[in-house]
Amino acid sequence: MPNLTVYRLFLPFGRTYAAAACLLNMLNPLNHLKYIAFSGDKPIACIGWGSAAWAVQSREEFIGWTKAVKNRHLHFVANNTRYLILTWVTVKCLASKVMAMNIKRISDDWIKVYNYPLYMLETFVKQDRFKGTCYKASNWVRVGETKGTSKKGHKHLKHGKIKDVYLYPLDKNFKRLLRNDAA
Repeated sequence: MPNLTVYRLFLPFGRTYAAAACLLNMLNPLNHLKYIAFSGDKPIACIGWGSAAWAVQSREEFIGWTKAVKNRHLHFVANNTRYLILTWVTVKCLASKVMAMNIKRISDDWIKVYNYPLYMLETFVKQDRFKGTCYKASNWVRVGETKGTSKKGHKHLKHGKIKDVYLYPLDKNFKRLLRNDAA
């Protein structure tokens, strides 16, 4: 395994990482953090995080959220919106290693930028394209699947692209913290 470092990005950044910039700039326009992982001075992976998805039935059931509590505590969850191992990289188990390194620092970085912690992470894996291997290897929990819909404005559109829903608790008391009215 190469010597790895994961850095949080501060945009704008150099032309060297133009492809990564394009990928990471497609993030949720709300709260977000962007990272590039390096092996030495070579970029090897890009990771983007954004605000949590508004309505995910399997996540809400897993946490035990009512609609009112979810509305108050959704900001304590971040969504892994993008994850890319760059095409020239061929290191076994790299995806789960980079993810684990990023998970260790994301809540502290979120506090520095947004002044509150994260208690859980979420991601959505397209069933027809991916198996979620790096998430499984990084101990994420598959809690269900999406309904194959998306929201545009006030309309819900059925596109039929089902995604697996994976969650990663950042605190052993995450359910209590995410349901607690005092949080």
